[in-house]
Amino acid sequence: MIEKEPSIKVGIMSSGSIDIEFGGEFCCSLLSDSPTQVRAQITTDGQVSIGLVSAQSILFVPRDVESDWFELVGVAIGIGYHWERRQRQRFRGSLMLLAKEGKVVAINEIGVESYLQSVISSEMSASSPAELLKAHSVISRSWLLAQISHRSKETSGISENQKQHGAESDDGILIRWWDREDHDIFDVCADDHCQRYQGITRLVSATAADAVNSTRGQVLISGTEIVDARFSKSCGGVSEEFEACWDDTHRPYLEAVGCNPKGTRIPDLTNEAVATEWILSNPEAFCNTNDSDLISIALNDYDQETRDFYRWSITYSQQDLNRLIAERIGLDFGDIVDLVPISRGKSGRIVRLKIIGTLRTLIIGKELMIRRVLSSSHLYSSAFVVRKSDIVNNIPQQFTLVGAGWGHGVGLCQIGAAVMAKDGYEYRDILLHYYRNVKIERIY
Repeated sequence: MIEKEPSIKVGIMSSGSIDIEFGGEFCCSLLSDSPTQVRAQITTDGQVSIGLVSAQSILFVPRDVESDWFELVGVAIGIGYHWERRQRQRFRGSLMLLAKEGKVVAINEIGVESYLQSVISSEMSASSPAELLKAHSVISRSWLLAQISHRSKETSGISENQKQHGAESDDGILIRWWDREDHDIFDVCADDHCQRYQGITRLVSATAADAVNSTRGQVLISGTEIVDARFSKSCGGVSEEFEACWDDTHRPYLEAVGCNPKGTRIPDLTNEAVATEWILSNPEAFCNTNDSDLISIALNDYDQETRDFYRWSITYSQQDLNRLIAERIGLDFGDIVDLVPISRGKSGRIVRLKIIGTLRTLIIGKELMIRRVLSSSHLYSSAFVVRKSDIVNNIPQQFTLVGAGWGHGVGLCQIGAAVMAKDGYEYRDILLHYYRNVKIERIY
């Protein structure tokens, strides 16, 4: 049990200079008056300067945490993904400006429950069905507190939101995965690599606020530990196991689950023939929805730029594919002859993929590595089937990837959960559908 609601530090952005606007009164021990606008910059000796004042760190504390706010210009969201862009974002709580590695780092200190109101309105839309927002409150709280409680001695700064793991061998195998790593100057970052946190920029509706308040302190528990509650946009029909995407440790609460009312009735998608037939079909699933009204209220505007999240396809010419792979891996494969799935996870996501070129052959994995190599940003998922065409001298001139789902597919399927909520499922039912061997407990 935790005696009271924790406060956390969220790394918002890092830049050579940051423009900041303040609404309300903020106290700063280095200033005589409450500021309205400042530009924070790095000095030649590596300190943060605002006007004539400079220091290693500068803290601004609001007089009224409920109404005072600060606004940051040029905050990057969706870093490395196809929706990457910059926004002007507004926050409540305290602001610390810290000098690190030649840049100004902006850190927001805020209570967990206030943080969550923004998270569930950033990961999903604040206008989403109430039971979905309640379910997301619990899993976002669980994930956050699990990360903090499992903090390791090895840490990294804001420039590395994820840490790379894996091995590269001389026998043609390159296996890597990325996972959120602990930070040394704040608890979590504000982007997709941790959890989306966009302050009060996202409309925090009464429904979103109630979702957090009504589930206050509730987390998922497995055994005696808080659950590392992963989630993705669309599982594509079956959720994936943890070990298909990250390290090989099985987590009993992150199992493959059918995203449908029957739950456990799923085909053996580790079998290539079965997976191919399934991906090329249109099986029943909560996340298999054409409900445009639901999608429009459940997803934020930039997420709605993608509508083919359940089944999708992308076509590459031979020239585009071999150039893309060479750029992403740093090796010349020559002409690409084939892309061959070697192993799949239980959701049909490819865990190991063999790239066969006229100059070399290489097996790559895990799922995020595959998605990064086969896209200029991130492929929607690694659950795909390869279709070759226009073959000249045994060299395909065109490759079409037909795929399922959006994201790694582990844990809760956000679009599936939105449909469940609309269909009348309560948040507890949604949570216990996607996470197995868990209980819901209030810890503060």
